Amino acid sequence: MLTFSTLGLEGSNHHFVLQQYLAAHGIAEVSRIVLFDDFHAGARALIAGEADYLLQCAVHPAAAEITGTYRAAMVVVDAFISPSRPMALVRALGSGEGTGKVGVQPATQSYADLSAWPTVVHEPTVLAVQAGLAEGRYEAGIVFASFADAHAERFEVIEPIGAICDAWIVYGREAVDEGRAVVWKDSPVARQYRERIGRSSKHGGS
Repeated sequence: MLTFSTLGLEGSNHHFVLQQYLAAHGIAEVSRIVLFDDFHAGARALIAGEADYLLQCAVHPAAAEITGTYRAAMVVVDAFISPSRPMALVRALGSGEGTGKVGVQPATQSYADLSAWPTVVHEPTVLAVQAGLAEGRYEAGIVFASFADAHAERFEVIEPIGAICDAWIVYGREAVDEGRAVVWKDSPVARQYRERIGRSSKHGGS
């Protein structure tokens, strides 16, 4: 059985995308997922052989640090794109001690206009933002849309954000690049390239 690790808790965006990735490869039934509190712990587990692969969003604030710090012992073996869980900017319907504060995971901060809140507080995960909202520590936050749906009596959606399609990195211990670019030559965008080149050629010859 293959062991894939990523940032937890269960229900996090990393957990969600890893499940999609394993399903797309058809290996979900022969793989297990291990969740870590931070990527340094996940990287050390991969290097120690406690996991076979590690998934990280390419826009996560720790991506460059993780890639550089552990470059001698683990390598990028795959990259792909995947939509996130649908997101939204929500606000508490009542006032509390969190008035004037908006919670965000740093990678999501530019998804919506946060200028209405004097204080922006960074949390390590979207789930942590949701916990802060539930505990009354924030007036607003960028969270999964399902959170607002589940707590409609307490929160309103100010701005639907929807699913964001990000780039994702898979790390392993054995390099696959052999010193050259590893490219999916029949990917959707590769077909798009060929179609556009074909249209350009026809236009040029008419």
